[in-house]
Amino acid sequence: MRRPLCVGNRQHGFSLLEMLMVVGILGIISAGILWQMDLAQQRAFTEQVKVDSLQETRDFVDQFFRDINQGGYPNSRMVDTSSLSWSPALAAPLINDSRLAVGLVKVDANEVWFEGDVKGDGIVRSVGYKYNGSGACPLCLQRSEVPKVTGNPATGQLVPNWGTDIDNVDTTSPVFSYFKADGTQITALPADLTTAAGARTIASIKIVKISLTVRNNSVVDLKTRQPIETTFEGLVSLNNCSMAASYDSINSPMGCR
Repeated sequence: MRRPLCVGNRQHGFSLLEMLMVVGILGIISAGILWQMDLAQQRAFTEQVKVDSLQETRDFVDQFFRDINQGGYPNSRMVDTSSLSWSPALAAPLINDSRLAVGLVKVDANEVWFEGDVKGDGIVRSVGYKYNGSGACPLCLQRSEVPKVTGNPATGQLVPNWGTDIDNVDTTSPVFSYFKADGTQITALPADLTTAAGARTIASIKIVKISLTVRNNSVVDLKTRQPIETTFEGLVSLNNCSMAASYDSINSPMGCR
């Protein structure tokens, strides 16, 4: 007698085509996730660079505002130069006295100099902000601060001491702009105290505008492949009277704008 054949359970698996389709779908999904992660990292990098650059720029501009708010303090309207406490009196114009601050001394598109008690310690200092002031930092806006010495505010002061700076500054547009009290922009630049015309120009300035564009060409947006750029602008109204109008004559009145 012949025994019946035993047929075992037939097991079905994925075909090669089905496996390839699954792998392909998983690959597409994984690529999409990785692309989104890479895009998020690019955006995070760009935003962090912008935040760091903006904070550095803001700190520098805040320093400038603090300094220039003290420009022209103290001046000859704030002290009694005839009192015994003003001994010894100087034969030279009061504008040259190291105890008094003239205010603005020189202004230009990428440079400004002024005098004032910027630290609140009673010592008048000559302060300057200048693009590449030291001559060794081609893309820097730098700051100098030295004690005022008795002498010509424009030509008789100590050698600048360049310290704080901000790098990667674009100077294709002016860093500093100047305006009269009525909002009229002053275009006769540069101006300083070495001439009567320059002194009159400086004495008319009421508002200083600083415009900074910081761009490091070596740091690019990972998505756009363009250099990351940060811009910052601010206005400051000068608080104190200028002694600039007194520069060319001891007897000239010192006017406030």
